[in-house]
Amino acid sequence: MEAESDDNLASQVEEIEALSAIYGDEWCVVDEVSRVYCIQVTDGEEKQQWALCLQVILPTDYPRLSPPIYELNAPWLKGQERIELSRSLDEVYLQNIGEPVLFLWVEKVREFLLEKEEGDQSGPSSSAKKSCELEDTEETVTVVISPVSSDSDLSPVQDEELPPIHHGEPVTDKRSTFQAHLAPVVSVRQVKLVQGKLMENKKIANATHNIMAYRIFCEDRNSFIQDCDDDGETAAGGRMLHIMEILDVRNVLVIVSRWYGGIHLGPDRFKHINNCTRNILDTCGYLEAKDDGASKGKKTKSKKSK
Repeated sequence: MEAESDDNLASQVEEIEALSAIYGDEWCVVDEVSRVYCIQVTDGEEKQQWALCLQVILPTDYPRLSPPIYELNAPWLKGQERIELSRSLDEVYLQNIGEPVLFLWVEKVREFLLEKEEGDQSGPSSSAKKSCELEDTEETVTVVISPVSSDSDLSPVQDEELPPIHHGEPVTDKRSTFQAHLAPVVSVRQVKLVQGKLMENKKIANATHNIMAYRIFCEDRNSFIQDCDDDGETAAGGRMLHIMEILDVRNVLVIVSRWYGGIHLGPDRFKHINNCTRNILDTCGYLEAKDDGASKGKKTKSKKSK
């Protein structure tokens, strides 16, 4: 564990030095001890109509296991625009799990500002340019943690049928094998039904770990019912649930089975679990649905006349 911590710290120091060299005065150290930093990102134009402050906190286990914690500060950044930019940053992290992402995040923000500059020539108000206060998102969604072991079911339907179960492609590394299983669910009872059905398979039942996470959206309450289970693989279920939250998927259960092969994988085991989770969500169309929704909201860029 100490070696992993030293590797993370070395990676952070190297990344911070590189960012400081690249961005100069735009890069700012807020709190060296707590590892809090910020950068003022602009659209790169001479007038610099659009600007945004990206503040990050680097956890001790970044980049190997955890992403940076970030805040996007700009008075004009509200509602759907804030949500879309946050999702873009989350997607960058998911595509580079275990690797430094701050430079990629800064350039993704700059790309966002350039697109905004092309689409809105008027720019923000003068007061908005000077201020960098954090704005809250307009819509609040409640999250309810509902343990699978609970006998109560918040769904009004008690006699649900077993939903279809999809199985991902196995991934093997140093004799350890990982495989994801997915089922669409609308109640905690269905989660239990799927778990019971999978345990009928002797191979899955004998897996070293069956790590689980689910999210169910209740429209009438405007809230999520969600929970996870590590099944002995410490913090793995929480990481799976975090990915599902980042991707904003709903009404779905994912279980990743791991068969231990006798050789320790270290942090790589979490990378395989996370990748299996994301890949089966993608294969089953949960990410495609999000991408389609986002693309419909984007305007086609028009070429500037010379």
